[in-house]
Amino acid sequence: MKNTDTPHLQRSLGFTSAISIVIGTLIGSGIFFKQGSVLENAGSSSMAIFAWIFGGLITLTGGLTVAEIGAQMPETGGLYAYIENIYGRLLGFLSGWMQIIVYGPAIIASVAGFMSILMVNFFGLGPEWKIPLAVITVIGIGALNLLENRVGAAFSVITTIGKMIPIIAIIVFGIGWGHYDALGQTMTTLTHNHGGFGVAVLATLFGYDGWILIASLGGELKNPQKLLPQAIVGGILIVIAIYTLITIAVLKFMPANQITALGDQAVAHLATSAFGPLGGKLLSAGIIISMMGTINGKIITFPRVVYAMAKRQDIPFAKTLTYLTPKGKSPVLATGFIILLATIMMFLFDTDRLSDLCVFTVYIFYLLAFFGVFILRKRNPNQARPFSTPLYPWVPIISILGGIFVIISEIQNDPAGVLLFVGTVVVGLPILYLVKRYYQGK
Repeated sequence: MKNTDTPHLQRSLGFTSAISIVIGTLIGSGIFFKQGSVLENAGSSSMAIFAWIFGGLITLTGGLTVAEIGAQMPETGGLYAYIENIYGRLLGFLSGWMQIIVYGPAIIASVAGFMSILMVNFFGLGPEWKIPLAVITVIGIGALNLLENRVGAAFSVITTIGKMIPIIAIIVFGIGWGHYDALGQTMTTLTHNHGGFGVAVLATLFGYDGWILIASLGGELKNPQKLLPQAIVGGILIVIAIYTLITIAVLKFMPANQITALGDQAVAHLATSAFGPLGGKLLSAGIIISMMGTINGKIITFPRVVYAMAKRQDIPFAKTLTYLTPKGKSPVLATGFIILLATIMMFLFDTDRLSDLCVFTVYIFYLLAFFGVFILRKRNPNQARPFSTPLYPWVPIISILGGIFVIISEIQNDPAGVLLFVGTVVVGLPILYLVKRYYQGK
């Protein structure tokens, strides 16, 4: 007999919450802070615009491919659950371990790090305040998510609406009042960091990353077979259009060499130049809110992966990490675990490097998921598919080629960082062995 008293996550999230989480998670720091990096590596304004579009298409093909899997496996855990169901416990564990030890904390730390740059400027503080402000913000948003899941989802809706104000302002002013040609500007100076088009695309993928996180809430969506693919595909398409327009707006307002010279301050400079000191501050406040929404989306989702792994007794302290608050049914201790790791990473890693490495690491497992569509269709040819990837098999093939492109580009760009992050993932294997021996011996 089923024990109805066992704590469980609530299926209370609808389409508005789902697509707001996707858009809110995607539109964060990447589009505002990666303009200089993308442009410098691409080498020209035309190639920079193409890099943002190309990165979006890679993301879209990946979203269309994973949406087919997600509609068949509407479970809490997302990528972790998909990889386990397709490839077995070992690879499933590694994908979950990667998300909770490397990718999740790293991406929260990197977004918070970028956000704190704006916060320091906004409040007129010294650079020594960047990490403390980032930590305080992450803890505050984490505390919000210890309430009922609808509270965090509502915050995603509010911040998604709020972030559209600075986005629309930048697009309208840049395109309407800019005096430069967005196409055809060539870089006259390139630094030693110039890595080529592949690294430029890799930088855009940090801006697009997060689309799969809604899958981690599969156990909390009202109708996951229908809502999951709608939220993933619809959200990605909207974000591609927004990112392309913002890039064009920035390039029309400032020459290419000035954008690369300003680096992560390019969009902030546009805001101040366009709207004056007060208007620039208001616009910066909107961007800060945007990033808070991104952090919120990630803090909503990654503790669910911790929760799903702990339920399977795949990680230490499983009983503790599966604890849900009596009223809100929120994974409070799993949330605290993710926040703790993110805080540690803020002190240990450079924000920009961290963003590239976390994208590389997750794409290793994205590739496994992309191949998984072919495996599932062969394994279960007659199984009903609530959502089928359009233009099969070409869309999954493109997503696979895109994933390979990302991995090779980052290996060439930062082999030492790649080795560190891959090593951290592999360390999970002996930990899994010890944990299983412990639980079997009880």
